[in-house]
Amino acid sequence: MPDPHSLYEVFLRVAREGSFTAAARALGYTQSAVSRQIQALEDEWGTALFDRLPRGVRLTEAGRVLLPHAQGMHDRLRAARAELDAVRSLGGGMLRLGAFAAADVTLVPRAMAEFRERHPEVAVVHTEGPTARHVALLEAGELDLAVVSTPAGHPLPGPELQPLLDEPMYVALPRGHRLAGRRSLRLAELAGEEWIEGDVRPERTLMFPALRAGFEPRVAFRVNDWTAKQGFVAAGLGITVLPALAAGAVRADVALVRVSPRDLPHREVYAATPRGLTRSPAVTAFLGVLTGVAEGLGLE
Repeated sequence: MPDPHSLYEVFLRVAREGSFTAAARALGYTQSAVSRQIQALEDEWGTALFDRLPRGVRLTEAGRVLLPHAQGMHDRLRAARAELDAVRSLGGGMLRLGAFAAADVTLVPRAMAEFRERHPEVAVVHTEGPTARHVALLEAGELDLAVVSTPAGHPLPGPELQPLLDEPMYVALPRGHRLAGRRSLRLAELAGEEWIEGDVRPERTLMFPALRAGFEPRVAFRVNDWTAKQGFVAAGLGITVLPALAAGAVRADVALVRVSPRDLPHREVYAATPRGLTRSPAVTAFLGVLTGVAEGLGLE
């Protein structure tokens, strides 16, 4: 089937030149190729578009009616081709990106900054939220890529997953706490402490693996925002679990101590994309940047 862009380009050139031969010369085609394409267009519309004269050609009434529409179609197709070329070459287009909150502290902003430096013409639209929400958005076609997490050993059905890192867990303590100088600890050493927790549903908290194993913290306050949690910890109102990805934003008056993975296993962090769908050049490029930034964080 002839390319519509080529057909209308030939039609417009013949109309402008008044000659198959002159149009062929301008387009770099043979005269017979131009004649065949005009005939294909006439067959498509079911009418003659040019009167063939002894010297050159002239638009018929049907040809004159088609002319402005052909120009509009040609312009739109040319614009579409330019936009598609921009998407392929990362000279344009859009990337819809989601991430959970801790990933937005260091990992995702660094990747976004590096990606923007390399591909400034690609618009990145970012949204923050829990993993379950991003998985749903991926399945609905409303996100192209998401940074998601799951406790170690817990499968995350649905999207295609590319491993990024295993994230350790810390406990956040006041600077003057008796265990603040330790490199690591077991949760049993904190059995008598008061805790700052977030969600009332245990499965939505970082403490869930320990809760399921039988650890019973004394929850003094429920605070969702990590910055606010740190304020409570610094004031001596309790302690809380903080993921390693958020450690870069910890307050100076809060100490972080690694929790043994026997109590809180590392959290698996992935780049998720819709299963079975073609990845855009922007997604492929961002995945490369994201993987490199994750490796550079050196979380152990």
